[in-house]
Amino acid sequence: MKLRDYLKKYRLIPDGSMGTYYCELTNKPGAISEYANESDPDSIKQIHKEYLEAGASLIRTNTFAANRAVLQFDEVKQKNLLRAACHIAKNALEEANLAFADKTERWILGDIGPIPEDGDTREEDVLSEYKLMCDIFIEEGLEGIHFETFSSLHYIEKLLPYIKSKRADMFILASFSVNKNGYTDAGISASRLLTAAGQIKDIDACGLNCGVGSGHMYKILNNVVFSEDKYLYVAPNAGYPEQMQNRMVFMDNAEYFSDNMELIADLGVDMIGGCCGTTPAYIKALNLRIKDKEHIRPRKIKTAMAEGMHKPQKENEFYQLFESGKKVIAVELDPPYDADIDRVMECAHSLKNSGVDLITFADSPMGRSRVDSILMSIKIANETGLKVMPHICCRDRNMISIRSSLLGAYIHGIRNLLIVTGDPVPSANRGKTTAVFDYNSLQLMDFVKEMNLEHFASEPFYFGGALNHGRGNLDREIERMQKKMAAGATYFLTQPIYSAEDAARIKKIKEKLDTKILCGIMPLVSYRNACFIKNEFTGIHVPEEIVNRYSPDMSKEEAELVGAEIAREMMELLDPIADGYYFMLPFNRVSLMDKILIQDSKVKLRY
Repeated sequence: MKLRDYLKKYRLIPDGSMGTYYCELTNKPGAISEYANESDPDSIKQIHKEYLEAGASLIRTNTFAANRAVLQFDEVKQKNLLRAACHIAKNALEEANLAFADKTERWILGDIGPIPEDGDTREEDVLSEYKLMCDIFIEEGLEGIHFETFSSLHYIEKLLPYIKSKRADMFILASFSVNKNGYTDAGISASRLLTAAGQIKDIDACGLNCGVGSGHMYKILNNVVFSEDKYLYVAPNAGYPEQMQNRMVFMDNAEYFSDNMELIADLGVDMIGGCCGTTPAYIKALNLRIKDKEHIRPRKIKTAMAEGMHKPQKENEFYQLFESGKKVIAVELDPPYDADIDRVMECAHSLKNSGVDLITFADSPMGRSRVDSILMSIKIANETGLKVMPHICCRDRNMISIRSSLLGAYIHGIRNLLIVTGDPVPSANRGKTTAVFDYNSLQLMDFVKEMNLEHFASEPFYFGGALNHGRGNLDREIERMQKKMAAGATYFLTQPIYSAEDAARIKKIKEKLDTKILCGIMPLVSYRNACFIKNEFTGIHVPEEIVNRYSPDMSKEEAELVGAEIAREMMELLDPIADGYYFMLPFNRVSLMDKILIQDSKVKLRY
């Protein structure tokens, strides 16, 4: 009998946690069980058989973390380990069936956990590795695949057509890990994830696993709208581990766990088991508690709550400026390196009087600590009334920290963001400073997009991205911009522009993409400054003829006038294609704005 046919009539209990039980059984705290597929296959087979003896009708291959990022090995070793895991599971099931001598149906799913990613990860590489895993599970004749402990449907959706093209009858189970508040690491609620999964034809079953204990899981499930078209899978942890003598230990609470799982079963769960910390003893207790319990199918469908309802969305003032067709003026100020903010406050007040639309603050550019961009933006907005846009970079904070910062920014009225990957930590500091790049700009945009849907639907963050028009392969940059737009970016800020060639590249981008672009203008303020930017900054092309318009013996006033003149020339050149201008003022010299935005300028500004 096929697994999906069995589930039409019966509730199923899968196995528990391979990883934590392997550590307990072998007395190897912190060990990665996937290595044992080759180094200790007998222990893995024994664990499979213990779960089957405890009453599990479904086991998963010992491959949750069998990826190259975790195990640090090559593709050949990965394939061998995956096949070894399949053979161990099949042997364990065959031996168990002979020992039980009954007619009970039992199945094996290939287990795939999320491949760890950082800011340098390429999506195509991750997809390729997932496909390799799927290929082996298909070739080994397993019943299906379990995508376990994922935080979103992003990769699962992309893999389903591939899997079904190889073998249409593969059973697909997708389960997601949430925290105590019911949200994944990607910021998506359990309800929205399961609703989305319920609408995907090729997913047979979906649900929640890991992240929380059985008590919290029950509370979360009571606020979830279940899809009647999918089998529901639930597998919480045994509880929450404690640190004991350098090892993570789960308390033995199988009876408490079973009590909660009986309540969860009453919600209409089709596949009910356990995750981290759940041993064969837990599965046995669970089996005894619910094996004779009525399986409620179809489930009672709850009334959809706020998830499907939308409040009227409040217009973003910055977006409205773009929509008006007038040139938007944004000016970047550098937050101070210390607590002395008098100078930057003076600059902000000066810019307010010059008619600037928005002030933006970099997030510790070049990997050097400055006043936090969000906190600086809040200070400026409160004291000047100006619209602000902090840069949010992926360096130095993990996703928990970034999410907290975004929530803090939102409650203080911040609605505009520039999302960038960020510069690396300078090489001189790497011995004492660790760079945190859990995500790149594209992944962070996806995260903010989810936060907009989950938390800020009536007044979302309006965010943009950086445009490096000077990349050698412009088509590759356009492709990256398209991905950012799909992730929610609605405008882009470019690097400084100093030539007709750069302007032509921006024109080509505008012809291909329907997006708003603020063209970068950086007035160079001395011969030394021009040489420094030309030679020290990657991604900024300063032609020799621009440098030659300065001389070492120029006065400060003379050099600034040259810089302002070049800025006006670039603005006039960009006027037919730019949606506005993004001014980067060296050393926060806001007086340059008066020199650039003079009344007789040929550029059609708003004022």
